[in-house]
Amino acid sequence: MNIINLSENNSVLKHYLKEIRSVKIQKDSMRFRRNMERIGEIMAYEISKKLRYKAEDVKTPLGMANTEVIDEKIVIATILRAGLPFHTGFLNYFDGAENAFVSAYRKYKDALKFDIYIEYIASPNLDGKTLIITDPMLATGGSMELAYGALLTKGKPAHIHVATVISSQVAIDYIASHFPETKTTVWAAAIDPELNEHSYIIPGLGDAGDLAFGEKL
Repeated sequence: MNIINLSENNSVLKHYLKEIRSVKIQKDSMRFRRNMERIGEIMAYEISKKLRYKAEDVKTPLGMANTEVIDEKIVIATILRAGLPFHTGFLNYFDGAENAFVSAYRKYKDALKFDIYIEYIASPNLDGKTLIITDPMLATGGSMELAYGALLTKGKPAHIHVATVISSQVAIDYIASHFPETKTTVWAAAIDPELNEHSYIIPGLGDAGDLAFGEKL
């Protein structure tokens, strides 16, 4: 399994990552959503380098040009609701992609213990396609595993790209042991070292859904 941490190399991605982490800057929800979208765009560009291409000629006003275009059918899936701005960034670049949506949530038993439930799924057929599952925060990896399992009811993708903004090392290890080794690539803008007792990523950035769309009851 390939695990790619984009923070290992310097790029403008680090600037947007700093802004979404900052307790001052992240209070601007419009800016937070746009920065999530920007990170999605950058990650989509990086993923595009790993895809299969085919030659295609295009007619210009002055002749014919030899070009290459993506030769894979792409489905972009996201876990609601926090993943929507991140998903939009991917769709801005893979604008011909199909889309899938999964609702996953934590149901707490007490202050520290919770189960994860899948409540909703909408997806095209996934057979033989390239599936990009976007979720801005990978804390334990449990929601991602359940979302992937739900998506498999819609077909078997040829390759899976797990895309996240911030992951814990715990989640990286979990994905590595629960997803198909030869068919999965994990992309992270940053990998943080630990989780706290509530299974929140430390240092992380807080609740991405609340920061993007406002606090929920």
